[in-house]
Parts: sequence; structure tokens; C-alpha cells
Amino acid sequence: MRQLQGMDASFVAMETRNSPMHIGSILVYNPETAPEGFVRFKDILEFLRSRMQLSRTMRQKLVQVPFNLDFPYWVEDEDFDLEYHVRHVALPKPGDWRQLCIQAARVFARPLDLKRPPWEFTVIEGLDNVDGIAKGSFAFVTKVHHSAIDGMSGIDLMEAMHTLEPDPAPLEKHDDWQPEAEPSTVGLLARSWWNAVTNPMRQVNVAAQTIPGLTKAIQGLVNKDFNIHGEMLAPRCRFNAVISPHRVVEGRSFKLEDIKSIRALAPGSKVNDVFLSIVGGSMRKYLASKNDLPEKTLTAMAPISVRSSEEKGDMGNQVAAMIAPLGSHLEDPAERLAYVYSQTSNSKAMTEAVGARNMTEISKVSPALFMALGAQLYTRLGLANRVGPPFSTVVTNVPGPPVSIYSSGARLESMMGLLCLTDGLGLGHVVQSYRDEATVSFTACRKLLPDPDFYIACIEESFAELLDAAKALGQDSGQKKTTKTKKKSQRTA
Repeated sequence: MRQLQGMDASFVAMETRNSPMHIGSILVYNPETAPEGFVRFKDILEFLRSRMQLSRTMRQKLVQVPFNLDFPYWVEDEDFDLEYHVRHVALPKPGDWRQLCIQAARVFARPLDLKRPPWEFTVIEGLDNVDGIAKGSFAFVTKVHHSAIDGMSGIDLMEAMHTLEPDPAPLEKHDDWQPEAEPSTVGLLARSWWNAVTNPMRQVNVAAQTIPGLTKAIQGLVNKDFNIHGEMLAPRCRFNAVISPHRVVEGRSFKLEDIKSIRALAPGSKVNDVFLSIVGGSMRKYLASKNDLPEKTLTAMAPISVRSSEEKGDMGNQVAAMIAPLGSHLEDPAERLAYVYSQTSNSKAMTEAVGARNMTEISKVSPALFMALGAQLYTRLGLANRVGPPFSTVVTNVPGPPVSIYSSGARLESMMGLLCLTDGLGLGHVVQSYRDEATVSFTACRKLLPDPDFYIACIEESFAELLDAAKALGQDSGQKKTTKTKKKSQRTA
């Protein structure tokens, strides 16, 4: 039995009917590499059952402390049933991409049963009319509660459920899993009392650890290594409101080669800066069409993993965050990328000064009762409609494997991330790389973004504008180089 940490517990406290706090993905598989070129549902069940020992997440459930007096605990579920967690549906004909996204949004909108291990996989067959996908392919829509994983540990979970070859050798690791009985109410209350007594000492210890970071941050401000300015404060837009229980999802894949070539528009910029610029441009286009574009730049919360190599595969969240202005106030795509690069450099310097790890440690000593009450009051009082948003959206970048991987013998063809939403955050983005491509996907409240086809077109147009600007820059550079070469040749002659 292990207790959740502060950030993990906050995702449990924030869980509501309208805001189920799970993350996930849409994974599309081609069965041509499987035996006989076909994968049955029972093959998937058997494959997952044979690899359960590789994941701590799959057989552990949450046990909550009465009255939220302390953080919940993970225990091994003595009633675990794999077939409850793996579902099976099929798309109606013609089985196209839009139908898959609609079905995935419906599945993803439903909360998980937190009295069971908090995850579900839904197998979707009938993908017979999706561009670029072989007929007979199938998909997984995965849902895992955010209290159990962050982006990096989620990748570890996905790797545990995949192989590098379509027909791998049997696992050598023996499955020695043992279920646990649920702790008694008296035992949980006794533990919560002891934790309440010792928590002030932990708070003092964490405070002592954060003092060097705060001192370094103050010195950085004085030395102007970074600065805090008004553009880091998000303006209100249509996505910063109370959300409904309904979702829409969509995504598009782009060549990583093209993304890297766009970086030439702002020398020194990173791939993540390009994606932030794409999102900034797409939100600008969408909100402008609704007459809701703020004059001030929109901002994104960009998670930063602080997971050490020793913590790889551990459950829970080891993330901090930085605020990244998106340059949505700038029409020119090259100017927007240069602006985003300058702002992310500033935010990274500030985060490094404070210490990203310190941010996660502070959450671990927050009183559980106050955390739960605060989350419930924020929702019940509809404060998202009254209080200014801390950021406009989320853009999380999750690196995937650079080579093909397989599940039940079927080759994974594409992957698209899905995010949880909360009141005040009606739109979130995931950048997910796989092989030589990267997918930009979004999860949104259907009430706040009722036209996902239009928004995905905005993302495509924003990317195309950046790529065209990069190509034009390359042509100009090539012409200038040719001119210099001609002039040098003439002087030599």
C-alpha cells in the first residue's frame, strides 16, 4: 500500500462529472504484421494479460480516506478483472476518421470508476475508410486517471503494453503479483492523524529546500536574467469558462523534418517553440472568426517533467510547469515564432532559477482536506466564469518512440494524445511524436468549441503558414548565396 503525493491527490480532488481527470490517447494499429494478418479481441486480452507484470498501474486501485482527511492510497485490487477494463466496439459504415473521433470523444467523456483500477482501453474496429490507414485496421482509445500517470510515466505504461517486434519471445520476468485487502477505516484514520501531526515538520523541511531557489530567483530578477511581465498573465477568452460534460477531439500529423525546418525562422528555437507557435496561430484564427480574439497574447501552460532516471516507470506525477505566451496577437508567423522563442527562454530561465523540482515538492505537503474543499468550491461556485484564468490553454509535448512498435502483433501506425479538462480550461493540446512524424491533437469542451473540423483546419493553416515562411527564407538565403558566389567569381576573373 502506497500513499499518493500532493499533485496526484489533487487530480482525485478535482474529479467531477463534468471534469473526469483522466488522460489518454487514440492509437491506430495495422494488423498486417500479426499472424494471418488478423487480430481477434481475445488475442488482445491474452496479450495484455501476459504483460500485466510490466505495469504497476494496471492492477492498483484507489482507497480514499474518510472525509478527505488525508491523501488516498494505492492498493493491489483483490477483485481485479481485465475484461472489465478492456472494452470492444465497432464503427458503423463507412468507418471514417471523423466517426472515430466522435466515438473516441464519447468514450473519453465518461468518468472512470474510481473504485476499480482507474483505467480503460476501448478497442474500436471498422476503420475501413480512413485516409492513409489500411482497411481492417483497429484503434485503442485509452483512458488512465491522471493521479496514476503523467506524460512520461504514461509513455512507460504504453511501452509496457507494446513490443519492438511483431512476434516477440515470451517474457522472462515472472508475474509474482499478489492482491491486497483494503485497509480498515480505523487504520486509515489513524494514519491520517499521524500524518497531520508530522506534516508541519515536512512543511518546514520543504520550505528550507525552496529557500535557495527563491534566493536564486530574486538574484535572477535583479541581474535581469529573466523578467516577470504582464504578457505572462492570460486574457479571458471563450475557453476560460465552466465546461460541459461533452467532448470533441481531433488531430493532425506533420513531418518532423518540416517542423525542424521551420526553426530556421528563429535561430536557436526548439521544436517545442514551433508547436507553441502553431497553437498560437490556430487559436488566433479560431477566436478571430468568433470576434473573441484578445488584443493581448494568449498563454499556454507547458508541463515540464522532473522525473529522474531512477523514477522511470513509477506511478504518479513528477511535473512542474512554465507559462508560455503564444504570440496570438501577432499575425506574421515568423514574428510569432521569434516572439514565442524569446518568451519560452525567459520562462525556462525563471523556472530553472526557482527549481522545477521544488514546485512539485511543495504540493506534497498541502493539507488534503483544504485541497479537496478548494477544488469542490471552485466548481460549485462557478468561479471559472468570474476569476481570471491562470493560462489560456495547455500544450504538453510527449516524446514517443522513434521506431515502429507492436501490440498483439499489429503495428502501431499513429498515436494522438487526449487531455483532461477543468472549469476554466475548455481546450487543451497534446504534441505526440512517433517515428518521423508528430501529431498535434486537441481535446475540447463541445459547448465551447462546437466546430472541431474548423479548429483543426486552423491548426493546418497555421502550420502551413510557418512552413511557407521557412521555405521562402530558404529560397532567399539560396539566392543571396548564389549572388555572392557570382560576384566572387567575377572579381576572380
